[in-house]
Amino acid sequence: MKVSLIISVYKNTEALGVVLSALRYQTFTDFEIVISEDGNDSRMKEFIGSLNTLQPLIHVTQPDEGWRKNKALNNAIRSSHGNYLIFIDGDCVLHHRFMEEHKRLSQENGIVAGKRVKLGPEFTKQFLTRKDFLAMENEVATRLSKLKKDGAEFIEEGIYIDPKSLLGFVPELRPMKRLKGCNMSFYRSAIEAINGFDEDYDLPAVGEDADLQWRFERAGYKLISARNLAIQYHLYHAENWSDQAANLHALQFKMHQDQFVCLNGITKLQKS
Repeated sequence: MKVSLIISVYKNTEALGVVLSALRYQTFTDFEIVISEDGNDSRMKEFIGSLNTLQPLIHVTQPDEGWRKNKALNNAIRSSHGNYLIFIDGDCVLHHRFMEEHKRLSQENGIVAGKRVKLGPEFTKQFLTRKDFLAMENEVATRLSKLKKDGAEFIEEGIYIDPKSLLGFVPELRPMKRLKGCNMSFYRSAIEAINGFDEDYDLPAVGEDADLQWRFERAGYKLISARNLAIQYHLYHAENWSDQAANLHALQFKMHQDQFVCLNGITKLQKS
Protein backbone atom coordinates (compact mmCIF):
# COMPACT_ATOMS: atom_id res chain seq x y z
CA MET A 1 0.00 0.00 0.00
CA LYS A 2 1.35 3.41 -1.01
CA VAL A 3 -0.20 6.24 0.99
CA SER A 4 -0.78 9.88 0.05
CA LEU A 5 -1.72 12.51 2.64
CA ILE A 6 -3.67 15.27 0.88
CA ILE A 7 -3.80 18.58 2.78
CA SER A 8 -6.25 21.30 1.72
CA VAL A 9 -4.92 24.84 2.19
CA TYR A 10 -5.74 28.46 1.43
CA LYS A 11 -3.15 31.13 2.36
CA ASN A 12 -2.73 30.12 6.04
CA THR A 13 0.97 29.26 6.14
CA GLU A 14 1.23 29.57 9.94
CA ALA A 15 -1.27 26.78 10.56
CA LEU A 16 0.18 24.63 7.78
CA GLY A 17 3.63 24.97 9.31
CA VAL A 18 2.38 23.51 12.60
CA VAL A 19 0.52 20.71 10.81
CA LEU A 20 3.65 19.74 8.87
CA SER A 21 5.89 19.98 11.95
CA ALA A 22 3.61 17.56 13.81
CA LEU A 23 3.98 15.02 11.00
CA ARG A 24 7.53 14.37 12.21
CA TYR A 25 6.05 12.57 15.23
CA GLN A 26 3.89 10.14 13.26
CA THR A 27 4.38 6.46 14.10
CA PHE A 28 3.71 5.61 10.44
CA THR A 29 5.94 7.68 8.16
CA ASP A 30 5.91 5.96 4.75
CA PHE A 31 3.68 8.38 2.86
CA GLU A 32 3.87 11.33 0.50
CA ILE A 33 2.45 14.78 1.24
CA VAL A 34 0.28 16.53 -1.34
CA ILE A 35 -0.53 20.19 -0.63
CA SER A 36 -3.85 20.94 -2.34
CA GLU A 37 -4.00 24.73 -2.63
CA ASP A 38 -7.26 26.35 -3.72
CA GLY A 39 -5.35 29.28 -5.15
CA ASN A 40 -1.83 30.22 -6.18
CA ASP A 41 -0.51 32.47 -3.42
CA SER A 42 3.11 33.62 -3.73
CA ARG A 43 3.63 33.48 0.04
CA MET A 44 2.41 29.89 0.14
CA LYS A 45 4.74 28.99 -2.73
CA GLU A 46 7.70 30.60 -0.97
CA PHE A 47 6.83 28.93 2.33
CA ILE A 48 6.50 25.45 0.83
CA GLY A 49 9.71 25.97 -1.13
CA SER A 50 11.56 26.57 2.14
CA LEU A 51 10.38 23.34 3.78
CA ASN A 52 12.50 20.31 4.55
CA THR A 53 10.01 17.49 5.17
CA LEU A 54 10.77 13.86 5.93
CA GLN A 55 8.36 12.75 3.20
CA PRO A 56 8.22 13.62 -0.50
CA LEU A 57 6.10 16.73 -1.01
CA ILE A 58 3.97 17.81 -3.97
CA HIS A 59 2.40 21.26 -4.19
CA VAL A 60 -0.66 21.56 -6.45
CA THR A 61 -2.11 25.00 -7.24
CA GLN A 62 -4.79 26.61 -9.38
CA PRO A 63 -5.94 30.18 -10.12
CA ASP A 64 -7.70 31.84 -7.16
CA GLU A 65 -11.20 32.30 -8.56
CA GLY A 66 -13.34 31.87 -5.45
CA TRP A 67 -14.08 28.72 -3.46
CA ARG A 68 -13.10 25.77 -5.67
CA LYS A 69 -11.85 23.30 -3.09
CA ASN A 70 -13.37 20.31 -4.88
CA LYS A 71 -11.51 21.18 -8.07
CA ALA A 72 -8.29 21.54 -6.08
CA LEU A 73 -8.86 18.13 -4.48
CA ASN A 74 -9.42 16.48 -7.85
CA ASN A 75 -6.18 18.08 -9.04
CA ALA A 76 -4.42 16.70 -5.97
CA ILE A 77 -5.75 13.20 -6.60
CA ARG A 78 -4.46 13.32 -10.17
CA SER A 79 -1.03 14.45 -8.94
CA SER A 80 -0.75 11.92 -6.11
CA HIS A 81 0.95 8.53 -6.41
CA GLY A 82 -0.70 6.62 -3.56
CA ASN A 83 -3.29 3.91 -3.98
CA TYR A 84 -4.58 4.91 -0.52
CA LEU A 85 -5.57 8.55 0.08
CA ILE A 86 -5.94 10.35 3.42
CA PHE A 87 -7.54 13.82 3.51
CA ILE A 88 -7.12 16.57 6.09
CA ASP A 89 -7.39 20.36 6.23
CA GLY A 90 -4.38 22.62 6.65
CA ASP A 91 -5.53 23.82 10.09
CA CYS A 92 -5.88 20.36 11.64
CA VAL A 93 -2.88 19.13 13.64
CA LEU A 94 -2.61 15.35 13.78
CA HIS A 95 -2.21 13.06 16.78
CA HIS A 96 1.03 11.10 16.45
CA ARG A 97 -0.85 7.87 15.64
CA PHE A 98 -3.24 9.44 13.13
CA MET A 99 -1.63 8.04 10.00
CA GLU A 100 -1.10 4.64 11.63
CA GLU A 101 -4.78 4.36 12.55
CA HIS A 102 -6.08 5.36 9.13
CA LYS A 103 -3.84 2.77 7.54
CA ARG A 104 -4.82 0.09 10.07
CA LEU A 105 -8.54 0.69 9.57
CA SER A 106 -8.37 0.72 5.77
CA GLN A 107 -10.60 -1.68 3.83
CA GLU A 108 -11.17 -2.04 0.11
CA ASN A 109 -14.93 -1.51 0.53
CA GLY A 110 -14.68 1.02 3.35
CA ILE A 111 -14.41 4.77 3.91
CA VAL A 112 -12.54 5.59 7.11
CA ALA A 113 -14.17 8.57 8.83
CA GLY A 114 -13.04 10.48 11.89
CA LYS A 115 -13.82 13.70 13.73
CA ARG A 116 -11.85 16.55 15.32
CA VAL A 117 -11.65 18.41 18.58
CA LYS A 118 -12.10 22.13 17.89
CA LEU A 119 -9.64 24.01 20.06
CA GLY A 120 -10.21 27.38 21.67
CA PRO A 121 -7.84 30.37 21.23
CA GLU A 122 -5.52 29.65 24.19
CA PHE A 123 -4.83 26.01 23.33
CA THR A 124 -4.43 27.02 19.68
CA LYS A 125 -1.82 29.60 20.69
CA GLN A 126 0.08 26.90 22.56
CA PHE A 127 0.06 24.58 19.54
CA LEU A 128 1.36 27.45 17.41
CA THR A 129 4.10 28.59 19.78
CA ARG A 130 5.21 25.66 21.96
CA LYS A 131 5.20 23.00 19.26
CA ASP A 132 5.74 20.36 21.95
CA PHE A 133 3.14 18.20 20.27
CA LEU A 134 3.23 15.11 22.45
CA ALA A 135 2.86 17.22 25.59
CA MET A 136 -0.01 19.13 23.97
CA GLU A 137 -1.75 15.87 23.09
CA ASN A 138 -1.59 14.88 26.74
CA GLU A 139 -2.96 18.25 27.88
CA VAL A 140 -5.92 18.07 25.49
CA ALA A 141 -6.76 14.57 26.73
CA THR A 142 -6.38 15.30 30.46
CA ARG A 143 -7.17 18.97 31.10
CA LEU A 144 -10.77 18.77 29.95
CA SER A 145 -12.13 21.50 32.24
CA LYS A 146 -9.49 23.96 31.05
CA LEU A 147 -10.18 22.93 27.47
CA LYS A 148 -13.89 23.59 27.92
CA LYS A 149 -13.23 26.93 29.63
CA ASP A 150 -11.16 27.92 26.60
CA GLY A 151 -14.22 27.43 24.40
CA ALA A 152 -13.23 24.12 22.83
CA GLU A 153 -15.91 22.01 21.17
CA PHE A 154 -16.24 18.24 20.82
CA ILE A 155 -13.61 17.72 23.51
CA GLU A 156 -14.43 14.00 23.78
CA GLU A 157 -13.02 13.61 20.26
CA GLY A 158 -9.57 14.57 21.54
CA ILE A 159 -9.15 11.47 23.71
CA TYR A 160 -7.12 8.73 22.05
CA ILE A 161 -8.06 5.17 23.02
CA ASP A 162 -5.44 2.57 22.22
CA PRO A 163 -7.21 -0.32 20.41
CA LYS A 164 -5.02 -2.78 22.36
CA SER A 165 -5.95 -1.34 25.76
CA LEU A 166 -8.70 -2.48 28.14
CA LEU A 167 -10.89 0.30 26.73
CA GLY A 168 -10.14 -0.72 23.16
CA PHE A 169 -13.77 -1.69 22.61
CA VAL A 170 -15.05 1.88 23.18
CA PRO A 171 -14.42 3.24 19.64
CA GLU A 172 -16.54 0.39 18.26
CA LEU A 173 -19.45 1.73 20.31
CA ARG A 174 -19.15 5.17 18.70
CA PRO A 175 -19.91 4.73 14.99
CA MET A 176 -19.67 7.58 12.51
CA LYS A 177 -22.91 8.70 10.95
CA ARG A 178 -21.56 11.57 8.86
CA LEU A 179 -18.41 11.89 6.80
CA LYS A 180 -16.10 14.80 7.59
CA GLY A 181 -14.00 16.06 4.71
CA CYS A 182 -11.16 17.06 7.06
CA ASN A 183 -10.66 13.54 8.43
CA MET A 184 -11.30 10.72 5.97
CA SER A 185 -9.47 8.15 3.89
CA PHE A 186 -10.14 5.56 1.22
CA TYR A 187 -8.56 3.63 -1.60
CA ARG A 188 -8.02 5.47 -4.87
CA SER A 189 -10.31 2.93 -6.51
CA ALA A 190 -13.18 4.11 -4.27
CA ILE A 191 -12.98 7.78 -5.25
CA GLU A 192 -12.49 6.82 -8.89
CA ALA A 193 -15.65 4.68 -8.70
CA ILE A 194 -17.71 7.84 -8.09
CA ASN A 195 -15.53 10.08 -10.32
CA GLY A 196 -14.01 12.14 -7.52
CA PHE A 197 -15.27 15.32 -5.91
CA ASP A 198 -18.16 17.06 -7.66
CA GLU A 199 -16.92 20.42 -8.94
CA ASP A 200 -20.48 21.71 -9.38
CA TYR A 201 -20.35 22.73 -5.71
CA ASP A 202 -18.83 26.20 -5.43
CA LEU A 203 -19.56 26.92 -1.76
CA PRO A 204 -17.96 25.42 1.40
CA ALA A 205 -19.33 22.27 3.02
CA VAL A 206 -21.88 19.75 1.67
CA GLY A 207 -20.00 19.11 -1.56
CA GLU A 208 -16.85 17.92 0.16
CA ASP A 209 -18.47 15.54 2.64
CA ALA A 210 -22.28 15.14 2.63
CA ASP A 211 -22.38 14.78 -1.14
CA LEU A 212 -19.40 12.45 -1.05
CA GLN A 213 -20.98 10.25 1.63
CA TRP A 214 -24.24 9.48 -0.16
CA ARG A 215 -22.39 8.77 -3.38
CA PHE A 216 -19.98 6.40 -1.65
CA GLU A 217 -22.86 4.61 0.06
CA ARG A 218 -24.80 4.40 -3.20
CA ALA A 219 -21.72 2.81 -4.81
CA GLY A 220 -21.67 0.15 -2.07
CA TYR A 221 -19.04 1.53 0.33
CA LYS A 222 -19.50 1.62 4.12
CA LEU A 223 -18.29 4.08 6.75
CA ILE A 224 -15.62 2.84 9.16
CA SER A 225 -15.38 4.88 12.35
CA ALA A 226 -12.03 6.32 13.42
CA ARG A 227 -13.43 8.21 16.41
CA ASN A 228 -10.97 8.28 19.35
CA LEU A 229 -8.43 6.64 17.06
CA ALA A 230 -7.50 9.05 14.26
CA ILE A 231 -7.43 12.18 16.40
CA GLN A 232 -6.93 15.68 15.05
CA TYR A 233 -6.82 19.10 16.70
CA HIS A 234 -8.56 21.87 14.78
CA LEU A 235 -6.84 25.21 15.35
CA TYR A 236 -9.16 28.04 16.35
CA HIS A 237 -10.17 30.70 13.85
CA ALA A 238 -13.26 32.79 13.24
CA GLU A 239 -15.69 30.92 11.04
CA ASN A 240 -17.46 32.60 8.16
CA TRP A 241 -20.13 30.24 6.89
CA SER A 242 -22.12 31.23 3.84
CA ASP A 243 -25.72 30.31 3.13
CA GLN A 244 -25.90 26.60 2.29
CA ALA A 245 -29.30 26.72 0.56
CA ALA A 246 -27.81 26.50 -2.95
CA ASN A 247 -25.55 23.57 -2.01
CA LEU A 248 -28.39 21.71 -0.31
CA HIS A 249 -30.66 22.25 -3.30
CA ALA A 250 -27.96 20.87 -5.61
CA LEU A 251 -27.47 17.89 -3.29
CA GLN A 252 -31.19 17.06 -3.28
CA PHE A 253 -31.37 17.33 -7.06
CA LYS A 254 -28.36 15.05 -7.59
CA MET A 255 -29.73 12.48 -5.15
CA HIS A 256 -33.11 12.56 -6.93
CA GLN A 257 -31.32 12.01 -10.24
CA ASP A 258 -29.19 9.27 -8.63
CA GLN A 259 -26.02 10.94 -9.90
CA PHE A 260 -23.67 9.10 -7.55
CA VAL A 261 -21.07 9.07 -10.31
CA CYS A 262 -20.72 12.82 -10.73
CA LEU A 263 -20.44 14.35 -14.16
CA ASN A 264 -18.09 17.20 -13.25
CA GLY A 265 -15.40 15.30 -11.39
CA ILE A 266 -11.94 13.87 -12.04
CA THR A 267 -13.16 13.06 -15.55
CA LYS A 268 -15.59 15.35 -17.34
CA LEU A 269 -18.51 13.16 -18.39
CA GLN A 270 -21.23 13.91 -20.91
CA LYS A 271 -24.85 13.97 -19.82
CA SER A 272 -26.74 11.01 -21.26
